[in-house]
Amino acid sequence: MNPELESHIIDTLKNVYDPEIPVNIYDLGLIYKVEADEDGKINITMTLTAPNCPMVDELLQEIHDKIKAIDKVSDLNINVVFDPPWDRSMMSEEAMLTLGLI
Repeated sequence: MNPELESHIIDTLKNVYDPEIPVNIYDLGLIYKVEADEDGKINITMTLTAPNCPMVDELLQEIHDKIKAIDKVSDLNINVVFDPPWDRSMMSEEAMLTLGLI
């Protein structure tokens, strides 16, 4: 494990926004797990707000491009899962405030 690199990955993911919602994908709760090993191999487990998201390819490409641009990243695997399914309870308090949900 590489906690410093994992933290950098999370900071980078906070600069990737859902194309349909003005909230970053991390605070939106789409990122389930970020793992980085000492060799710079990154595994991201994430979901989408809906299984049939029309912007999935663009979103995954943006994630890929931004993460691969980090110096210590040697390899990246993005695993998109739908279990557990995403719902609003996964959003951060900041995201809920931004969207006027609280």
